[in-house]
Amino acid sequence: MAKKHKPVSIWVKRSLVIAACLAAGALVYVSYRVFGPNTKAFGDSRYFYVRTGSTYANVLEGLEDQGIVRNRNSFNWVAQQLDYPSRVKAGRYKIARGMSNFEIVKMLRSGKQSPVTLVINKLRTKDDFIRKVSTSLEADSTALRALMQDQVYLRQFGLDTNMVMCAVVPNTYEFYWNTSAENVFKKLEKEREEFWTDERKEKARALGLTPNQVTVLASIVDEESNKLDEKPFIASVYLNRYRKGMRLQADPTVKFALQDFALKRIREGHTQFDSPYNTYRYSGLPPGPICTPSEKTLNAVLNTPETDYLYFCARADFSGYHAFAATYEEHLVNAKKYQAELNKRGL
Repeated sequence: MAKKHKPVSIWVKRSLVIAACLAAGALVYVSYRVFGPNTKAFGDSRYFYVRTGSTYANVLEGLEDQGIVRNRNSFNWVAQQLDYPSRVKAGRYKIARGMSNFEIVKMLRSGKQSPVTLVINKLRTKDDFIRKVSTSLEADSTALRALMQDQVYLRQFGLDTNMVMCAVVPNTYEFYWNTSAENVFKKLEKEREEFWTDERKEKARALGLTPNQVTVLASIVDEESNKLDEKPFIASVYLNRYRKGMRLQADPTVKFALQDFALKRIREGHTQFDSPYNTYRYSGLPPGPICTPSEKTLNAVLNTPETDYLYFCARADFSGYHAFAATYEEHLVNAKKYQAELNKRGL
């Protein structure tokens, strides 16, 4: 006769149910810690910066200081499970609102950072360039300045401390935030090499100029006019003067020498300022560019037409264009017309 099984105690059943519920709850809790959202209440996204040489402790501190994670302890637990503390990578990381600890740790551990778009337009001085880079990237301003003052380093690129800004071609660049000062410069130098094709180098030779000299001349032209269609003619004036050994007498070079770019009118006292960049006092081209000319201006100079122009001044119609002249007498007539219009308008 078969034995009868004793009925399972109701308390045992309840214990099993409770245990199952606890296990399920623990699983839900762990899952939420790993995969649940753990960002603070910010907009659609925020960037988290990890500096070069940072430790995991620095990362934890940064997550709080930069207002990234809501719960530091849960982040730390997930990071430990995924062995992130030994794999910290510097960079700029885009944190989207609602990201989980798992997503954040996975991104930081892989070093999958978001690049920085650096738009370089017209810059006038090395300090302008250094400020532009150091406010957008981690690259140290001191290191960048030292690089731009290192004659031995610059010589390999055919540059010196005066011509160094020839390496900066206005364009839109992409960098990783933690790019070093040297790698920033190398990328810009590569862009310059790509610009100076054999065809452009040949055009420079035909003008009797080196690529660096073209850049210096273009920097003056770029400051003289915003009218692209007349830039080749302005270039022809300065090129004709340069070939004849005349002083360029370019007003923008005086502003650069004085480091006063707000000057509206150049007066005689300004032209007496002693600086190799002052083309009222010194013949030839300045020792370096006075701004970073645009690619269009560089091309305008490379396509300078043959003219007999030696002078130009603003047109009396205030159109922003200039009146060109081959003789000083003709130039005086143009200048008087412009001066009369200034007086007429009370300017």
